[in-house]
Amino acid sequence: ARRPTSSSTRSPSPSQTDTVVGRRVTSDTLSINEARAIALVAQGFGKRSKGQPTQRDLSRVFDDVGLIQIDSVNVLVRSQELPLFARLGAHPRSLIPDAHAKHKLFEYWGHAASHVPVDQHRLFRWRMDAAKRGETWGGIAEFGRTKRAFIKKVHAHVSENGPIVAGEISTRTEPKGTWWDWDDAKIALEYLFWTGELTARRRTRDFARLYDIPERMIPAEHLNAPTPSIDDAHDELVERALRHLGVATATDIADYHHVKVAGVKSALARLLEAQKVQTVSVEGWSQPAYVLSSLKVPSSDCSAMSCSSLLSPFDSLVWCRPRIERLFGFNYRIEIYVPAPKRVYGYYVLPFLMNGELVGRFDLKADRHASTLLVQASHIEPACAGRSAHVADAVATELRLMAQWLQLERIEAKPRGTLAKALTKSLA
Repeated sequence: ARRPTSSSTRSPSPSQTDTVVGRRVTSDTLSINEARAIALVAQGFGKRSKGQPTQRDLSRVFDDVGLIQIDSVNVLVRSQELPLFARLGAHPRSLIPDAHAKHKLFEYWGHAASHVPVDQHRLFRWRMDAAKRGETWGGIAEFGRTKRAFIKKVHAHVSENGPIVAGEISTRTEPKGTWWDWDDAKIALEYLFWTGELTARRRTRDFARLYDIPERMIPAEHLNAPTPSIDDAHDELVERALRHLGVATATDIADYHHVKVAGVKSALARLLEAQKVQTVSVEGWSQPAYVLSSLKVPSSDCSAMSCSSLLSPFDSLVWCRPRIERLFGFNYRIEIYVPAPKRVYGYYVLPFLMNGELVGRFDLKADRHASTLLVQASHIEPACAGRSAHVADAVATELRLMAQWLQLERIEAKPRGTLAKALTKSLA
């Protein structure tokens, strides 16, 4: 049986077809294990192959997750690479830059700043139009109202000289202060980026945002595709979010593409009436959940429920923290911005997925100068304490693969955390 998809998604390869059994979802309550299996299959886990991942594999990941969040923190590796590592294992680190070079991806506000397939450009034009109406960040909106002549000048400069980074047209005359201390040129570029009058990709050497006009970055067939109404765009985004999430509440769905809950609920009403979506109850969830009507329940022993993966703090599986708590009983907060003495688990903490559970969390850092993958802290979830040796062995395997992928010669586990002793033994 094939995993149900919309018509815009590829059929799965033969290696993917073992993930589903024939039972259709009914109005009965889904067990929490069934919900987990549905979510993990939807997110594309358990599909690693032995061969070298290619652009085709990258396309499959985007079919499963829809878009990949961008974040500039590089204490381990750029966060955009970790969702690929979680699903593909060791892979060429040029996959995403190469996809941009081939005009398959563009950057936009999908779920925060995201890599988005070019065929989805039409689905975010309502957000671009809203930005033009001033429905965006207060400072950028005000800038758009009061600096029209300057914005036009910046757009003309990019059109004639792009792609460019903000520093090439900086108006700054004093040293930069905080991260968000933008000069007028940067604000103008960001305004044009929000409104879709410019688009972007990342410069490889320093991860700076390269701005250019859409005509040079997005193929004409996608740039000129008809613009759907807001309702139609929301309907499709909700369908896509449900395909990527598997089973979700209205607030889960709203979080995926950062669509307002009211818009999601209106779209769900239309999709329910069209019988494309149905409601279900999930064991332990107080709110009603939704699935695509074509969904089938994965088997409890499917590959997605038996895989192991380290997850970026910005992985789409864990974007919505309340959902992860409901789905996995895993309370997760990123502590990058927490003062060091107040951190509970560490600076850059990756949840560890094993056999359908989130069983631990690991504070990782790449010490490139010493060619060492540092495990700054290792914690096992209290409910999994009886399986410490098994969890440590599993994460040690993933850490070895990660070190090899990042071309780091050593792994060093520091003696901090409830799993540190067992992990040190497994790495020995």
